[in-house]
Parts: sequence; structure tokens; C-alpha cells
Amino acid sequence: MLFESIEAAHTPIAPGARILVRDAEWLVRKVDRTSNHALAITAIGLSELVRDREAVFLTDLDKDIKLLRPEDTEFVADTSPGYTDALLYLESRIRQMPPTRDGIDSQLQVGHRAAMDTMPFQLEPALMALDQPRQRILIADTVGLGKTLEAGILLSELIARGRAKRILVVTVRAMMTQFQKEMWSRFTIPLVRLDSQGLARVRAELPTNHNPFHYYDRAIVSIDTLKQDRAYRVYLEQAYWDVIVIDEAHHVAERGTRSQRHRLAQLLASRSDTLIMLSATPHDGKARSFASLMNMLDPTAIADPDNYTPEDIKGLFIRRFKHHVADQLQQAFRPRKLGFAHAIATHPEEAIFNTLVDLKTHYQNTTTSGAMLFGTTLEKALFSSPAACLDTALNRLRRLKLNPDSHQAEINRLESFAHALEAITPTEFSKFQELVSLVRDRLQWNGNNPADRLVIFTERIETLHFLKTHLTPALKLKPEQVAILHGGLSDIEQQAEVENFGNQSAPVRLLIASDVASEGINLHFLSHRMIHFDVPWSLMVFQQRNGRIDRYGQTHDPEIYYLLTQSTNARIQGDVRILELLAQRDDQAARNIGDPSALMGKFDITLEEALTASVMEQQLPGGTDNPTLTDTLLPGLNASELGQALLDLFENPEAAPVQARAQDRITPGLSLFDSETAYVKKALYALQGRGLPLGITERNDILAFDMPPDLLVRYTQFPRELNPHPRKLELTENGQLIKQELTDARSRESAWPALQYLWPLHPAVGWLNERIAALFERPRNTRQDASRHRAPVLRLPRGLAPDEIVVVMVGVLPNRKGQPLLQAWLGVSLRPGHPPRVEELPVWLERTGLGQTTIPNDGAPLSGDEAKHYRSLLPAAIQAAKADFGQRRAAFETRMSERVTSHGEALKRLQAKKAARLKLTLEKATLSEENRQSQLAEGERRIESLFEQHLEWVKDTLEVGNAVSLQVMALLRAR
Repeated sequence: MLFESIEAAHTPIAPGARILVRDAEWLVRKVDRTSNHALAITAIGLSELVRDREAVFLTDLDKDIKLLRPEDTEFVADTSPGYTDALLYLESRIRQMPPTRDGIDSQLQVGHRAAMDTMPFQLEPALMALDQPRQRILIADTVGLGKTLEAGILLSELIARGRAKRILVVTVRAMMTQFQKEMWSRFTIPLVRLDSQGLARVRAELPTNHNPFHYYDRAIVSIDTLKQDRAYRVYLEQAYWDVIVIDEAHHVAERGTRSQRHRLAQLLASRSDTLIMLSATPHDGKARSFASLMNMLDPTAIADPDNYTPEDIKGLFIRRFKHHVADQLQQAFRPRKLGFAHAIATHPEEAIFNTLVDLKTHYQNTTTSGAMLFGTTLEKALFSSPAACLDTALNRLRRLKLNPDSHQAEINRLESFAHALEAITPTEFSKFQELVSLVRDRLQWNGNNPADRLVIFTERIETLHFLKTHLTPALKLKPEQVAILHGGLSDIEQQAEVENFGNQSAPVRLLIASDVASEGINLHFLSHRMIHFDVPWSLMVFQQRNGRIDRYGQTHDPEIYYLLTQSTNARIQGDVRILELLAQRDDQAARNIGDPSALMGKFDITLEEALTASVMEQQLPGGTDNPTLTDTLLPGLNASELGQALLDLFENPEAAPVQARAQDRITPGLSLFDSETAYVKKALYALQGRGLPLGITERNDILAFDMPPDLLVRYTQFPRELNPHPRKLELTENGQLIKQELTDARSRESAWPALQYLWPLHPAVGWLNERIAALFERPRNTRQDASRHRAPVLRLPRGLAPDEIVVVMVGVLPNRKGQPLLQAWLGVSLRPGHPPRVEELPVWLERTGLGQTTIPNDGAPLSGDEAKHYRSLLPAAIQAAKADFGQRRAAFETRMSERVTSHGEALKRLQAKKAARLKLTLEKATLSEENRQSQLAEGERRIESLFEQHLEWVKDTLEVGNAVSLQVMALLRAR
């Protein structure tokens, strides 16, 4: 019996196993458990008729799934020169096995090898996540340290372990293309962009009742797109991913009310095992809002969202500032240059300022709710531009005129004010004229150099359109050289503007942006100068805006300029001085403490702006010379406001992790080839020698070949930008060439790199592994009862006794979900008169020199008697391997038992705390006793269900079965 049914074998199916389904052989790639506890087996075809086809088999529907019996392996001679075929075959199988050795493998296997200048601190988030049974983490590093790259490192590790076949990235609209490119260019992770056009295309291609999120395994989508369509919630509830990434995660925190974004994120958090959140501003100073993010990562972590400690959320987040990793950033960050441009107010502007001060006094003396703030609102708009101030005034006038009799005096004042604003022409607008002078004369920028682009930030859309209209001719630029970016643009338009600004071949030279561009977007590739046309009233906005060009990878000293209007009106000048003080303190904070928002102690843009406004309204004695001004505006951290928990979490310098050990936690992995190129080149030539036309070429560390049809089919599931035209794939593992390609791509019409990074996770390498894995399979039209699995015999000149036989096997012990927990490559030594001896494969490789030196192959065939003899040895070898795995299983359970027990006890304590808090909350509520008891019972049921689900997940993940899945890979004997 060559194959055994799953039920008869009592052996769990794990990735890498071979199964027989519907008279065809398949290689298992992934195993999931369905809602009714059956298995969903994702497999790739090995038999001729199904070769390279992917399919999913459900064990409750396909009752006749059979597992390959290792005892029925047939041995064949490898006649290739230097045993090249056997080496390729073994290498391909090694690469197909997840690199898991002890269940929770926190060593880095591949992520550190990505196409980037990796620094040790960027490895820490992946290491922290891999230390946990469940990889759920908030990466909260400050702006510019490379959170996207840190997420890519962790994703790479999960892909290598077979835990990230399905990935969903959720981000803001303007970031989609940028995130997509970073993941492909540096990590070869293909994310299909499901923007409005992409989703529409998928929906058009699918039947009405089909879920669009089942269409692609790896996709990126905007959270704003998801929240706009109620139908998406239904689709999301019916879909499941291995990994979900939520970028700019502070937008999904619970802040007072459960926003649409928060509810959507809560749903997503329940739809994957792994959750990765990214945010440079992870909290708003309130323990409860930060707890909402932590509860998405682990709903059992926090009992009381208003009162918790760092120990409660240990391992769930990581946050560093530049000073934490300064020793690693000396070559990565350029020194920032700060400049101010002061515009002397014109006579019409001075008249407006005087009128504004009168209006502010009027509104301050008015008791109407909120009216005092409107004078400051007008001032904030005027500090942007007369156009923005006019829009604010006209909006209020429209509301007042709905009831004119009650507001006639205010209507008259505002109409007069609006009329005066209309009189300020671009010529009389001093800040605009100063901007033209700054750009043209001081910076001597004319837009002729496509690699020297300029960014101007403004808060108000009216100001943005004013600058677009008047700055273009003033700087003698063509319309296509000036781009605008604001929230009113569609997702397609926003992505296009960001991409064009970073593409050297695009005509755009100047980007005028609202604060929609201040989060996450990379603007530093072709720009190192930024101008704040209006100065922010929030230090968080300073941090976000400046981080667009002052970030990791900037090759010039970033220059940041602030435009300020100088007035003779003392009150206006005092308020301008406050904004200038904010700009200076932001720069000092960026250089010293890392987090500018800590100075204001609010951690929320709206609250910071309100604090700035209130300081302006206070009119402190002595104005800006009052020594209490700084303390009033920048009170710093306050434990009573911030909460002791967050104070301990974010402001304790000792809480910063130590990166020095990161390099010590890198495992090179098992390989029989010196480099990625060596393996891929040998494998391609081996396939070409067997009749597959590949048109292989080599030049300057670049390996190119024509993509065969079965590889092209895989690319149909990738972003359209990756479809090769022509069908020649160019690969290199030379990091410098990739770095140069990324730079060159920004000067071409298509900013997607043509040269791709050659490393283990490239899809073409995955295709190659599966092709090579079939090198020793029985050819087509062989009788059906013959062994479907064959393994090569290698005769080696050293390292083995004359009568010694070594059977090379790989064994996997999966968890209840079918994910590999323990995996090892073993060599079982068999000698007459000696008990079987089991050692890991690297020991045999070292002893025999296999994969280290060229071993001549005499090409001798294998006789029938020899093959029969070797096959007769398999039961003893298999028994020895199973005994070895029994010991490994016992050692693993010993390591895990203490951890699981401790975790279970902590969960019980936390469950009791949650129940007690629920009871206390309901006791304080004004409810009837019947209603209180009903809500208490329902709440206790929810809490119990929550913890039961978590414990069930722990069991599914960390409990290993008794039966090991073994496969015979090769046989070694002395020559």
C-alpha cells in the first residue's frame, strides 16, 4: 500500500507532505482548520495532469485523501555530474519546509536579508513578535525610523514559516501605492492594490454573490474605501487572513466614541491570527484609547482600560525615538536645518489685523457658547491666507443670515471684515510675496532640476488653491509642474500625485499639500526642502509634516522653512511669536528628546491646537516676554493628565529595548549552496537541460530567463504593474544593484523596478523549488501501483564507514491547526551490528563534505537488489526517526508546559478582574435590579466566551500531536 488514508494513518497532515487525491499526487503547502473542524488543505499539483495547479481540498468533502507512506519510498541512482540533481532536489525540499525547530522560533531566518540597509533596531519588532506564540504587535516607532520596513521584516519571517499565505494591508488612501512598492521592491511581497478601481474590477469579474476578498491572497486596501460600503463588512466577516496589517493605526483607536474606523478595525482584528499595527503617534494621552489598540491585539490583556501597567501589555508594542538608536543612525539621518522668513505686513494687511483684534475682543466679551473661539478661528485662518479667512467669515455669515434679526450687528461687522479681505490682492499679500522671494532668491530654486523638488504645506484648502493659481506664474512654472494633494481628491488621484512627485521623469516640480500628505508618505527621494506656508498650531503636525523629508534614507540635509507675518499690532505680533516658539521647540525636541508632542502633554492634534488658541486668548501680562508663557504653552508631561500607565509606557528611558542582541539572533539556515544565485542558476540550467526553454542569460551579477507559462500564470495573481513585458525576468541578489535600480526607477516613466531582488521569498524561487522538487519523480505513463515518491542515492568518498548507510529524512510535528511546530532534517545511520544512530543533517553534511565540495559522480546505476536492500532498511530508519521525534516532542512539551500553565493562571486572574469590573460598573449604573442582573449575566457570558476562545486558540497552536509526518529524502553510502 503506497498511500494510506488519513483516518487509517492517524497522522496529521503538515506543509511539505505528499498526498494522493483523485488519483493525482499533490504537495501540501498549507493546512487550515475550517469552522466545522475539518481540514482545508492547500496543495500544488505534482502529477503530470495537475502539475503546478493549486487546489484546496476539504477533508469533510474529499473523503479519499491519502498520505504518502515513507516506507514505500523507491531509491534511484543520481547520475548527474557532481550529484547536482540530488543537491538541487534536497535544497528545494529544505526551502519548502518552514524553518521551525522548537515551536516558538524567535530566530531571524530571512527578514534581515531584505533589500535594505538593515540596522539592528529594525530587527527588534520581528524578534519581539516571534517571541510570542501569536504574532500581534503595535510598531510605534517615531516618524522616519522605517516602520514599513520593520513590518516587512516580520512579514518575511512569517512567510518563510508558512504562516502568511493570505495577507491584507489596510492603510490611508495616499499611502497605498507607496506601501505596495516597498513590500515588492525590498521584500518581493506582491500586494494587489484594491483601490476604488481595483475593487470595481474584481467585482465586475466575479459573480454577484462571490466575496471579492477571496479573489487575491495578498492585497492592500484603503480603510476609507472599506468604511464607505456596508457590503464590505459582510464580505470581511466571511473572509479570513493569516496576517492583517493596519497602517496609521492611531486612526482606529477608540477616542470617546466608537468611530466607523474603530468598529472596522475591531472586525479586522478578529479575522486573522497575526495582526501588525503601525503608528508614529500611538496614543492621545488617554489610557483608554491606547487600551483599545492593545485590546485589538489581545482582548484578554487588559482588565480595566483606565488602569493598567506595562506588565499587562508586555510584548504587544515597541516604541523608539531617534535618541534611543542614535548610535545606529549617525550615517542614516542628516542634520536638519531650520529657517524663518518674516514678511512685513502691508497697509491693507495691517488694517485687517487691527480689525481682527477688535473682532477677537468682541467675541471674547460675548457669552454665546463657543463664540469666544471664533475670533481665534478667524485669526488661524488669516494666518493661513486672506482667501482662507474669507471662506471662514462667509461660512459664518451664511449661518447668521438664517436668523438675521438676532445677529445684525455681527453680520455688519463680518461683512465689513469680508469686504476688506477681498481687497488684499496677491500683490498686497506679504506672506505670498515673501514666499516667492524665498523660493526664487534665497533658495535660488527655479524647478529646472528634476531631482530637486519642493514641498509646500498649508492647512487650508482655500490657501492651497490660491497658491496653485498664483504661485505657478510667479515662479514661471508650467501648470503640469505644480501638483496639489488634499483630502478632496479620490484615492486614485492621491496615489498618482504622490507617485509622480517621487518619479524623476514626471514633470511635477512643486507639490502644494494639505495635511493629508503629512502621514506616512515618502517625499524625501527627490526633495530635501519644505516650506510651511502656514505654521501649525500643533507640535504633532510639525512632527508629521517634517517627517516627510526628514527621515531615514534622505541623502541631503533637510531644510525646513517657516513663513511668518510681522505686524505692528502688538497682539498679532505676540501670537505670531507663539507660533515661532512652537517651531523652535519642535526642532529642539526632534534633536533631543525625540517626541515633540510630549512638550504640550496633549498627544492629540485638536487638543494641542486648542491649547495654542487658549494661550493666545489669555493675553498674559507682558505678552510674549512673560516668563510663564513657555510653561503655559509647553507644560510638558503631567501624570495626572496623561495617566501614570502611559507615563511609564512611553516616557521611561529605561523602557527602550536593547538592540545589541539583535544580530546574535540571526540563524543562517540550512543550505547546500553558497548563495541564492548559485542555487537558482544551477536549478534553471537543470530545467533547461530537461527541455524547458528558459533562454538563460548572465551579466554583471544579473541572472535573467524567459518566464515559462506556469510561472506567468502565477503573476496573474500579482499587481498588474508586475506583469512582465517582455516576459524576461531579471534577478539579482546584489543589494547595491537593487538600491541603484530603485533610484533609477524613479527616473523612468514606470517607477516600478524592472530588476528584482533574488532571495528565498521571490515568487520565482518558490516556483523553482516546486519544479526542482519533482526531479526524481517517476515519469509519466508509469504503471499506477508503482511508488510515486523516489529518493536519490549518493555514493560519497569520505565521512562514512564502508558498511554504513545513512537515510536522510525530514520530519514535521504539526499543531492542531496543521501548522508545523517542530521540524528537523535527520540522518539515520544504519550499520550491521550497531543500533541506529540519529543526528541532524548538518552533522552529516560536515562529515561527508556534501554541498561544501565538489564530489565526483561515477554515474553507476543502481541494481534491483541494491534498491530492494535499501528499501528493506527503511522500517528501522523510520522507527529510529520517530523515536527521536518522540524525544523532541517531550522536550517541547516540557518547555511549553510551564509557559502554558503560567499563561492559563494569568488568564484566570484577568478573567476574574474583568468580571469584577463589570459588576462594579453595573452597580454604579442607574438600573433596575432585574435589568442589572440581566446585563451582568450577559456580560459574564461574553467574558467567559472570550477567554474560552483564547484558550482554545492556545491549545490549537501549542499542542502538538503524537504522530510525526516523515518523508525520506535521500540515502547516503560510502563509495
